Amino acid sequence: MILRPRQSQLVDRSIAALNQHGNTLAIGPTGSGKTIMLSAVAGNVLANPDLKACILAHRDELTWQNHSKFKRVNPGISTSVFDADEKSWSGQATFAMVQTLSRNTHLKAMPALDLLVIDEAHHAASPTYRKVIDQVLDTNADAQIFGVTATPNRGDGKGLREVFSNVADQITLSELVRTGYLVPPRTFVIDVGTQGELSKVSRTSMDFDMNEVASIMNKAPITKAVIEHWCDKAHDRKTIVFCSTVAHADSVCEAFNQAGISSVLIHGELSDADRQQRLADFESGVAQVVVNVAVLTEGYDYTPTACVILLRPSSYKSTLIQMIGRGLRTVDPEEFPGVVKTDCIVLDFGTATLTHGSLEQEVNLDGSSHQEPKLCPVCKAEVPHSIMECPLCGYIWEREEGEELPPSSEREPLTDFVMSEIDLLKRSNFRWCDLFGCDDALMATGFNAWGGIFFLNGRWYAIGGRKEMQPRLLAVGERTVCMAQADDWLNEHESQDSAHKSRHWLNQPPTEKQLRHLPPQVRTDFGLTRYQASALLSFRFNKASIQQLVMAANSSYREAA
Repeated sequence: MILRPRQSQLVDRSIAALNQHGNTLAIGPTGSGKTIMLSAVAGNVLANPDLKACILAHRDELTWQNHSKFKRVNPGISTSVFDADEKSWSGQATFAMVQTLSRNTHLKAMPALDLLVIDEAHHAASPTYRKVIDQVLDTNADAQIFGVTATPNRGDGKGLREVFSNVADQITLSELVRTGYLVPPRTFVIDVGTQGELSKVSRTSMDFDMNEVASIMNKAPITKAVIEHWCDKAHDRKTIVFCSTVAHADSVCEAFNQAGISSVLIHGELSDADRQQRLADFESGVAQVVVNVAVLTEGYDYTPTACVILLRPSSYKSTLIQMIGRGLRTVDPEEFPGVVKTDCIVLDFGTATLTHGSLEQEVNLDGSSHQEPKLCPVCKAEVPHSIMECPLCGYIWEREEGEELPPSSEREPLTDFVMSEIDLLKRSNFRWCDLFGCDDALMATGFNAWGGIFFLNGRWYAIGGRKEMQPRLLAVGERTVCMAQADDWLNEHESQDSAHKSRHWLNQPPTEKQLRHLPPQVRTDFGLTRYQASALLSFRFNKASIQQLVMAANSSYREAA
């Protein structure tokens, strides 16, 4: 497989920063392909067979997910696993669980490493991770430390400067939305008469006092209003609700069920079996809504989720990003036939989006402290000091003379989150051909696979095919999402040899063999290139399958609607 151009750029910058500083942090949100990128960075270092690396994670599923994707990116590098079940350093790259590795007896037995990769690197400042990092550097002072994370600013405000002296690169959420790898959030801030009280809630060392929040939000009239607004804006969407306390979540879940909306409750006091069963009910369709307390914030991805309800404030932007991120992933139509997802509705009944203003992060390796918000003089909303336009009423603060302009990521209100589309036709590793000059059928081909996007009845459909395999439906919905999925299909099944758009032979005239298989009207096009002929032939040979997939999908989505 090959990386997206933006992923390759982050990898190159990370390698350069490692060589310059000996450590670096790379930031990529949900959907950016963090595991693919960390695998590429590690693979570059381990091109020297005498070097050894460890990829560190804090959960079993991440350890094995990292191991699996690393093998796809670096099939020639040997691997091993060091966790509760296996304890082997035999591979050139070892995938370890931090809870297991950080035990003193295991650390003493750890061989000298040349590279330590830390997944979810915002955890790197914790004592458990520091034990591992310190041991790696004590054993080999020249070892490189590479971290990747989606949320670099920790919930406790503690900085990462002691581990990482620099940030190599940051892929932003808005980049991923504009290029179709995530769906855009549509945020509605709804005041149910509680914003004034919520603005006065005290903070603990980690977040707002959730018992205080519950005393404000856990009231029957408020919950009734929440359900009414949900029915108005998102009644047909799979929904995750974030509450303040277990008692609050229990009340909300019960109210949804009493309203005839099947819901399940998830919280940290449940057994693993109960939690898995309730999530299975949500994912299978038995329940439409899952109400939770601080359980589904990180690491849970059920892609048909298309609505997030916030019934609690958030001290830290990272928590807000994690909650909303649960609804931003795109949907695989083969896994979820009939599901069309073009955006994620966010219903904020608290103050989280008003407090933080946008979903983009300004990275601060030195940590952060709370800054009191300012009051909009028109609508009385509390907004961050860095915001110069009120997200609710549009009031503009005039900047004082000499005052520096804050970073654009802080100035963009959440309502303006979706900006102009980045054209993947230009960014792709492959050359995309407009088959018929109408911009409603585009294809790209490699040596082993092809991808195409096709427009029908107001929707785009992405189709991918490869040798000795039936074509498959990749995506349905907006053009950018379909283009991104088709492009990723090619990236997955092709190599660098087939990806270069600038190869001179692509522009050569078609071969005689190609011309024999093309219709007469195409053969008279003297501007036709060998690559365009290849795309047209891929379409011609697979036309029946493409038409069948598009028409079947179109019918199923009409029925679902």
